[in-house]
Amino acid sequence: MNFEFHNPTHIIFGAGTLSKLGKVASAYGKKALLVTGGGSVKRSGVFDRAVSSLKGAGVSVIECSGVEPNPRIISVKRGAQIARADGCDVVIALGGGSTMDASKVIAAAALYDGDPWDMIGHGQENWAVPTRALPIITVPTLAATGSEMNSGAVISNDDAKVKSFVMADCLFSKVALVDPELTLTVPKDQTAYGVCDIITHVTEGYFNGIDGTPIQDRFAEGVILTAMDWGPKAVADGNDLEARTQVQWASVVALNGWVQVGTDYGFPVHMIEHALSAHHDITHGAGLAVVNPAWMRFAAKARPERFAQFARRIFGLSAANKDDLSLAMEGIDRFEEFLRSIGCPTRLSELGICDGLFARYAEDAVLVVHDENGNLPGRPPMSKADIVGVLRSAL
Repeated sequence: MNFEFHNPTHIIFGAGTLSKLGKVASAYGKKALLVTGGGSVKRSGVFDRAVSSLKGAGVSVIECSGVEPNPRIISVKRGAQIARADGCDVVIALGGGSTMDASKVIAAAALYDGDPWDMIGHGQENWAVPTRALPIITVPTLAATGSEMNSGAVISNDDAKVKSFVMADCLFSKVALVDPELTLTVPKDQTAYGVCDIITHVTEGYFNGIDGTPIQDRFAEGVILTAMDWGPKAVADGNDLEARTQVQWASVVALNGWVQVGTDYGFPVHMIEHALSAHHDITHGAGLAVVNPAWMRFAAKARPERFAQFARRIFGLSAANKDDLSLAMEGIDRFEEFLRSIGCPTRLSELGICDGLFARYAEDAVLVVHDENGNLPGRPPMSKADIVGVLRSAL
């Protein structure tokens, strides 16, 4: 276990912290590109509160609205053009993971002379990973992606039917202003999908990382148990601020690098889901709820002892009179039951996806991330046939 860890994002967490946005932003610029999604922040009044705080601190606001779920590269280009034309010197993301991811790439694209799609890995020979960006401030309104405190962004290209990612140090937000009150209006289904996203972020490292990381194991288990304890409460009562707060913090911790540090892990479940949502524009967390249990059943056959540990520590299952694989499969069944209990889909048919393009999805999943044998990295590595098999098992 050899690693370096650095996360420069300053996090301000707690109910009511939106009021600090103006003071925070004024330290980085005087003209903000305020990036938002489909309009929920305006309907809830959060947009007006944010603008009031910014203007009160002497920060003028240029609006960039309409970022889609599974944010498109066309929206990134539009945002970068607005930022350049209006001389914006700071980018503020006010919304969920899609808004934050788009904002990060907008901030880099505003300082880049080429095509912003060059920044997103899609199998190209020369990947223009950004080295500079306008200062970024993230204000999440959904507990899910953890994008507020990491250096990654996922962007889709409708023309190419590709959804992929970029990671770069310049994409860390300067400040993550995390106010759980902003999540109180999130609908039940999106709340549930967010809980699944949180859990999947840590199961990727937990099951695909190197051996000999017991502290990271306990970190991951703590996030999973917290999400499973408080997530159903947030789904049942959206106004439960305590539940919203605990789920929001779990979201931040799940993917700010701390849980996974030193594990040298892969993201096979995410890569497969990206291929699905590139073609079908499904909600990311809903796609993960289908793919993750199906992938677990595949991977458990190669590492039954690891999945048996998951069954014991997460669900308290007993190994009495069971071999590791039987215990592992019981734990995976329990996990799938939990996802269903909070309203997540667990079958591709529930998402309107059939088996017509499974081979294409497998090709797309390994397009950017693959080992020397052309397999999707993970434990175990996945051939394209393995990916097709997992998808078929999820029908």
